[in-house]
Formats: sequence, C-alpha cells, structure tokens
Amino acid sequence: MTDKKLRIASLTCSYNRKDKTVAFLTSLFLQPLPPQYSLDVYLLDDNSSDGTAEYVRTHFPTVKVIDGTGSLFWAGGMRKVWGEALQGNYDFYLLFNDDVKLVDNAVEKLLNAYDQAESDGNIILGSVMDFNKKTLTYGGRKVTSWVNGDSDSVEPDETRLQEAEIGNANIMLVDKKTVDTIGILSASYTHGLADFDYTLAAIKKGLHVYVGPGYYGYCAYDHGKPWLSSKVSLKKRIKYLYSPTGLAYKEYVVFMRRFFPASVPGKVVKLWLKTLVPYVYEKFKKVEHQD
Repeated sequence: MTDKKLRIASLTCSYNRKDKTVAFLTSLFLQPLPPQYSLDVYLLDDNSSDGTAEYVRTHFPTVKVIDGTGSLFWAGGMRKVWGEALQGNYDFYLLFNDDVKLVDNAVEKLLNAYDQAESDGNIILGSVMDFNKKTLTYGGRKVTSWVNGDSDSVEPDETRLQEAEIGNANIMLVDKKTVDTIGILSASYTHGLADFDYTLAAIKKGLHVYVGPGYYGYCAYDHGKPWLSSKVSLKKRIKYLYSPTGLAYKEYVVFMRRFFPASVPGKVVKLWLKTLVPYVYEKFKKVEHQD
C-alpha cells in the first residue's frame, strides 16, 4: 500500500498574451515532480480574444481551464481560479504569473525550500530574474519601516531560506494551513496589491513568509514608472490615479490603512502630487534619492 500523495494545485490567469501563457505552461509541464506529490494545473482565461483558452484546451488537455468574464483583472481572476481549486482541498496552492518561464527543476526546488521550514503555515516565494540582465525582478521584500511602509528587495541566498513580509505572486507556494488561517486573496483589490496584502496578512496571523534559495524562473519587470508625466492631460492623469491598472488610489489607501496606517496622510499627498503636478513630484523624488 502506497502513502497518500501530497496534492498541489497550480493557479494562473491569462489575458490576451497567448505566446507567454503557452511558454509558461510548456516550462511547467517540463518540470519533474517528486514521487510523493501530484500536480493539477488550473488556468483562468479572462475571455481572451487571441484564442488562448482554445489553444490551451487543445494542446494542454489536462489543464482545467476556467472562463472569465473579461473584466476580472489579475486579483479577481486569481480569486476565481483559487476558489475553484479550493473545492479540491489541496495540500498546497502554487501561484504563478503566466509571463514567468520556469528554470529546470524549479517546482522540485521550491518544494525542497518548503521542507527547510521548521513547521507548517508557510508561504515560499520564488524569486525571478530578468531574461537579459539576470537581475532580480520580482520576489520577496523585507519591511524596513512599519511606520511608512518602506521595504527593500530580498536578494535570494543560494542555500537558505530568508524571511520576508511582502511578496510578489509571480511564483508563490502556499500551504493548506495558511489558507485555512487567512483564506485566499482579499476581495479588497481588483488587480494589484492583493499578493502584498496576502503575505502581510499571513505575518499578522503569526504565519511565515520566506524567500526560497536561488532563482526559480525568468520574468521581465513590466511595472514601469508609477506615474504619468505632465505631457499627459490632467483628465488622463486623474483617470490613471483611480484605474486598477494605474495607481489604484482607493485600493492603495485601503492597503496602507490595513498595514501602515500612520503613513496614510503622507501617501495620499504623494499620490495627488504625482497626479496634479508630476514635474514637481519628479524633482522631489530626485532630491529624495540624493539624500
């Protein structure tokens, strides 16, 4: 009689970038899996017009494709696909961005990293690097000030886990105890910030967030400059301020009130400053970086 396998649900969203989604899935299905684990792959396609869902159903028939409405964005899409996977009562949930390309043995390496933790109730972040520069793009961050919310990126160590409080879900392994304790991504967010909220919520509940050893994949940094220049009309800048794919003003304030409440007045001023007078904000940032 064989021991019961530990079950993993892989969770990903896609929207109109079929080539990247296919490259990710190809790298995922090339991953060797330790014999004590099994892996089910879930993909939420948010009504892509480029044929992503149809292609995946044809060429990756084992993937559980879930159809979105076309307006779920990242956080909404990940909540929906995670909610579907919860019905399977998995031991682990493995979150990915669909623009990640995994390195060889990334999943096995991530599971080995999990085994380094002393107990359950853990989130393991897999750092990713730029395709060309081979430098860190997304992973974990360490809070340097619980007053204003400042944080620094955690460069992965080659052999050991490192503690973090904030994490990108480009590659994120979450165990069942964590889900049983804090649930899935918060409904407070439409697109971004939901992964940051999730790791900070775990910390608040006494759970653990770690950056795994080494790198697990490639992913280009695509966030760009977080404000629009004064060459853009004020109407468009204000629209960007409130947009879920822009500065997400209301949701950002919710996030800061939840975890860094003392910083909210200053953060609100900065958001409006970069919107109303971006050239002044740029000068302010330059001076700030020189200090």
